[in-house]
Amino acid sequence: MRPARTPDVDNIAALQVRTWRVNYANILPAAELAALDEDELAMAWASAILNPPTPTHRLMVAVADTLGTDVVVGYAAFGAGTDPDANPGTAELLALVVDPGHTRLGHGSRLIAATVEQVRASGHVTLVTWLPLADEITRGFLSSCGWGPDSAYRDRVISDDKILREVRLVTDIRDNSGD
Repeated sequence: MRPARTPDVDNIAALQVRTWRVNYANILPAAELAALDEDELAMAWASAILNPPTPTHRLMVAVADTLGTDVVVGYAAFGAGTDPDANPGTAELLALVVDPGHTRLGHGSRLIAATVEQVRASGHVTLVTWLPLADEITRGFLSSCGWGPDSAYRDRVISDDKILREVRLVTDIRDNSGD
């Protein structure tokens, strides 16, 4: 687990496209998934690394040793919470992606732990994320990590004939080890 670097952006973009095409095949329209452009995504990730919108925004990557070479197999992006009803101590998990070929190996758990550590160190006490309602796999994983729904939802227009309902999950990240 480490902070993402600009040489990682091509791998992050390829990972995003590959993962979305597998994980969201039954959630997003096929045309939207086919239109994902690795070069455009790589530029967006480079911008996020070089010019984060706030000091809280970070991109962490999970790496695995493959034949003596570190390969990016997951990433987590997070930053200050922007929801209108968010309190000042809220941060947001903006993305959590693990390569479909590397799931159930602890990468997701380590990405969540690194995110919580970074966000807590910046003074936040709550972490939220938005997920497609139909993304039962990610919701199940986050639920096993202590996340739960807070009844908020939003609808995103994906295309002329597709609206994606998202639900917000939340977790308390205060360090209660001294209690």
